[in-house]
Amino acid sequence: MRDRPWWLAAALSGALMVLAGAFGAHALTDRLTPRLLAAFETGVRYQAWHTLALLAVLAWRATMPLAGQRLALGLWLAGIGLFSGSLYALALTGLRGLVLVTPVGGLLLIAGWLVLGASVLRARDEHPP
Repeated sequence: MRDRPWWLAAALSGALMVLAGAFGAHALTDRLTPRLLAAFETGVRYQAWHTLALLAVLAWRATMPLAGQRLALGLWLAGIGLFSGSLYALALTGLRGLVLVTPVGGLLLIAGWLVLGASVLRARDEHPP
């Protein structure tokens, strides 16, 4: 299984996302300001959507591997780490400097989508219907 590391990364991201969501819902609601709790929840939400995207692309790769799919997966994983991770850290520590990392993570998430789109367009040009 050539994509085993990607599947493991997606599974780990899913597990961490559920843990973070449960932690936020049960342990942080009374400890954080509404603004910090919202930041934490935003991190969980973006991690959830991009973990689902990881799984979808991995399933798609099983039947139609495209050159840009792995790059998109890597960009999303890095984006999850920086975007969601910085929001989790901001909420838990209150260190405002961490918000400088969040946009970098967001750009990586966007770049993953653009790379995926470009790889689809490239494949369409190479193999017309």
